[in-house]
Amino acid sequence: MSQLERLRKMAEDELTEYSTDARKMEKLRRKIGLSVSLAEQRQIKAALLDTMQYSKIAEIVEEQRQAVSLPFWGIAGLGLLFGISLNQPICLLAAIAGTVAAFKIQKWGWQLQANRLLLRTLEDIEIRISQPKS
Repeated sequence: MSQLERLRKMAEDELTEYSTDARKMEKLRRKIGLSVSLAEQRQIKAALLDTMQYSKIAEIVEEQRQAVSLPFWGIAGLGLLFGISLNQPICLLAAIAGTVAAFKIQKWGWQLQANRLLLRTLEDIEIRISQPKS
């Protein structure tokens, strides 16, 4: 597992906790500071910037992943309801497709949010290093 993947997993772990973004960044900053050198941090930041997607759709999914996946959960539920009650196999396929689509959208949004948290934390570390406390 590369350093970038390891740091992404650390950011995803921080997202699971109910706290403010500042607190998540503070905890992540400590972990990064102990395990990654400054040169590696810069390399990871450059690699992260290269892999991040800048589009309006990605931004919406990152900020509102549950709202974006909600229609697909609805399709899954209706497909399951009609598939069972009307004995229609095509509706069951719609239920499976809706579930898969909703799950993938939420997972993608989660990863985008973790990447953003990691990027903001790395930028915060650089700012704190360049402007030490007086």
